Amino acid sequence: MGVNSSIAYRELQANPFRPWAARITSITQLTDKERLFEFRLIDEVVRDAFDFEAGQFMELSIFGVGEAPISISSAPSKQGFIELCVRNSGTVTGALHEKQCGDIVGLRGPFGNGFPFEEMKGHDVLLVAGGLGIAPLKSLINHIHDERHEFGKVTILLGARNPGEILFHEEFKMWKHREDFDLIMTVDQPDDTWDGDVGLVTKLFDKIELDPKNTYGAICGPPVMYRYVIEEMRKKNLDVDHIFMSFERRMKCGIGMCGHCGVGHQYACIDGPVFSYWEAMNLQEAM
Repeated sequence: MGVNSSIAYRELQANPFRPWAARITSITQLTDKERLFEFRLIDEVVRDAFDFEAGQFMELSIFGVGEAPISISSAPSKQGFIELCVRNSGTVTGALHEKQCGDIVGLRGPFGNGFPFEEMKGHDVLLVAGGLGIAPLKSLINHIHDERHEFGKVTILLGARNPGEILFHEEFKMWKHREDFDLIMTVDQPDDTWDGDVGLVTKLFDKIELDPKNTYGAICGPPVMYRYVIEEMRKKNLDVDHIFMSFERRMKCGIGMCGHCGVGHQYACIDGPVFSYWEAMNLQEAM
């Protein structure tokens, strides 16, 4: 980043409530409810300076409608664009789903912390996702993919309600056919097209072997999933400070001022959304 760019970026960062204009450059229909949107920040200085960590989130603005927090799905190693996987489930997300390529929205962030990517280097990684939880975890998986030589064994366990709700089919095909990625998927409600595992994602732990002292775990999915996935990880003897999870709450302001995303005595927007299990054990109502 040049000196002028750095100064301009710091000036923009000084007002965390200011959204940056971003153009929609790609829309991919993933399921009946979810679309993957690719955005390109219009200001060249901001675009060149923008950086983030896998696990962080953005506040998406639809001007005249409102804001919604959305986890980043693209990998930090891919610069120049931002991907957000968005379920059509509310006023803001519904308005976004009505947008077309070329339309302008607002983005501010990134907010929160990310998964400990540098700390994970040199170790095996177990990634467990349920449903829409694969959206933020995709950022971490593709970041690992882009620096694959820095990691040991990579295992991905994915659960979905039914085959029609599985996101990112193309990435799954790539990961499944790579010898250095071990991907296992399961669904609760199979149909005639499904020939894979059936049941909850926790059942897949019977199929994997881990080196517990050399493995980091990352979890993202519906809140009800965490307790049972952590139980399986602890049965495999993973250390409590080697297990990380994303607690997404009502992250409204993104900077710890509105108090909507309280997790115990901390806020998901500034202390999280990624917490270690060791931290989560001391947070009331975390799980």
